[in-house]
Amino acid sequence: MRILTFTGKGGVGKTSVSAATAVRLSQLGYRTLVLSTDPAHSLSDSFNLPLGAEPTKIKENLHAIEVNPYVDLKQNWQSVQKYYSKIFMAQGVSGVMADEMTILPGMEELFSLLRIKRYKASGLYDVLVLDTAPTGETLRLLSLPDTLAWGMKAVKNVNKYLIKPLSKPLSRMSDKIAFFVPPADAIESVDQVFDELEDIREILTNNKKSTVRLVMNAEKMSIKETMRALTYLNLYGFKVDMVLVNRLLDTKEDSGYLENWKAIQQKYLGEIEEGFSPLPVKKLRMYEQEIVGLKSLEMFAKDMYGDSDPSDMMYDEPPIKFVRNGNVYEVQLKLMFANPVDIDVWVTGDELFVQIGNQRKIITLPISLTGLEPGDAVFKDKWLHIPFDLDRHEQSRLQKEQKAYDRG
Repeated sequence: MRILTFTGKGGVGKTSVSAATAVRLSQLGYRTLVLSTDPAHSLSDSFNLPLGAEPTKIKENLHAIEVNPYVDLKQNWQSVQKYYSKIFMAQGVSGVMADEMTILPGMEELFSLLRIKRYKASGLYDVLVLDTAPTGETLRLLSLPDTLAWGMKAVKNVNKYLIKPLSKPLSRMSDKIAFFVPPADAIESVDQVFDELEDIREILTNNKKSTVRLVMNAEKMSIKETMRALTYLNLYGFKVDMVLVNRLLDTKEDSGYLENWKAIQQKYLGEIEEGFSPLPVKKLRMYEQEIVGLKSLEMFAKDMYGDSDPSDMMYDEPPIKFVRNGNVYEVQLKLMFANPVDIDVWVTGDELFVQIGNQRKIITLPISLTGLEPGDAVFKDKWLHIPFDLDRHEQSRLQKEQKAYDRG
């Protein structure tokens, strides 16, 4: 299943672009599902049709859904929530507070992501179009498989090594002890969510099937936010294959009092094309009327894609590479707009940590690099190069052995 994720600053027209893309895909015969993860759903407004928490048929080959995270949370986490609520309430925590304390940060959004795996496994759709929340929320959403993994792993390990082995013998003891033993369905729910978390990470970072497309306006604040988004998306391993600049005034027509605004747009458009190169930049014009309903979306899709296929890979370059030159390995990350001053790099065990501001990526290193300290990271042509010198590591090892031998 091809996955296209659209994101951008609030108000740039991202939902219209997502809906029109889905319409065009359905016209080409792809079984298409467009899914909104934005809490402030506007996908139903774009189609001018009511949508719910399950796929609704819009037309032939096209379904749409506005996910309800609380519905998904109830379906996937209810048994766990019920167990921990019981424990907290026994300690005097009120019912509502106990329920809230059983939910890890980001858990509601996580279950929206898990739908992706289930729709992929169902075989019902050829293409999934994700209409996401504004950029900041989308970065949080897409990074959840990385940021939640440690918490879920801790819970899973507690279940595996402590709770499961002790559950049966403890349940035969006094009622007070048995009270704290989790039921089997709660343990199974934690295991299932953790396994699916691993799967969804692989699906979203599969650069052959999943790509992100950035929607912006030719405005300074929109450009800056999109630059940050591209940097962080690449940091997390998500391939961006297109930039769409929406609501451009027609340069061939007199726009009256908007002529000055048109000149400003053209200035920023030049900066976008230069700054985001080599990514393709799609220019979308401003319309005289709102883009609402199927007919308007079909027209918008025609202007956007012409006769081309929206599911094509518009730009094909992985954001993270492992390269070897002789005895020097390099981990390379494409961080086009990152400030080198804001980057911190370190290694713990077999994991490479790269942090930019408050965003952190953990990269599992190949076995051959485990235990090696990275050299000085450098920027070259918008890429961060992190070297691992095998010769230097071997020399360091021999020096340590020699010192130990000298000490007798």
